[in-house]
Amino acid sequence: MSLKSSIGSGLVVLGCAGLFGCAGQQPGDVTLQQASASFQKVKDDANVLRSAPRDVIRAGESLARAERLSNYWGSRDDVAHYAYLSQRYSDIAREHSELALSQERIAKQELERQRLQLALRESKLASVQAQGKWLEEQFVSMATTETDRGLVLTLGDVLFDTGEADLAPSANRMVLKLVQFLQLNPKRLVRIEGYTDNTGDKDFNLQLSRDRAQSVADTLVDLGIDDKRIKVEGYGDQYPVEANASERGRALNRRVEIVFSDEKGVLGAAR
Repeated sequence: MSLKSSIGSGLVVLGCAGLFGCAGQQPGDVTLQQASASFQKVKDDANVLRSAPRDVIRAGESLARAERLSNYWGSRDDVAHYAYLSQRYSDIAREHSELALSQERIAKQELERQRLQLALRESKLASVQAQGKWLEEQFVSMATTETDRGLVLTLGDVLFDTGEADLAPSANRMVLKLVQFLQLNPKRLVRIEGYTDNTGDKDFNLQLSRDRAQSVADTLVDLGIDDKRIKVEGYGDQYPVEANASERGRALNRRVEIVFSDEKGVLGAAR
């Protein structure tokens, strides 16, 4: 019999045992109730079953024993002991699941980083001079703006998931062009500035703006840009470009701005 079939059969039996035990459970047995609730949650979670099936089975076995002791001949100490074991196995199963999901996420990010590096190598043109001219034109077409701080490129809110600092896949094209531009202009420095709208807690928004700016900086470094060429600032909901009274205005204020130095590497003053 396969492991999946064994787990399925075991959970059915353990679920039945749990239902039978609950019918005669003592009202004041909070420990047993908590263990039963924890087991039910991990048993019903597909990610936990996939990542930690044996821990789920052990949690169910310990819970079934605690319920049998509670209904028939066991002392309250014995019931509490096995209820505690069931609770711990449920907790361990949950922790194993969270660890597995975290590892999957890290592996996915690494694959994406490698894909970006490959795409960067494949995108290089034969003539560096011609490519540099083309990239200059591309940056102008991407709504770069000349300000008293220097040339500014704005990365919109769509490059990040709501409330998250990790760059979304939709940012890849823009980031690749930015990396190419910096590679072809090795004396230029950049200051990456993060901004948010005024929704929510100010301290959270300030940290989120810094984290988003740092996420862009980390991606540039991963793709070969020297970190000494990059400065990072977060301003939270300061310096809005539109009023926060509408969703459109708030979306425009949630942004990351790339401020470029001049060709000699001199950056304009920060805000």
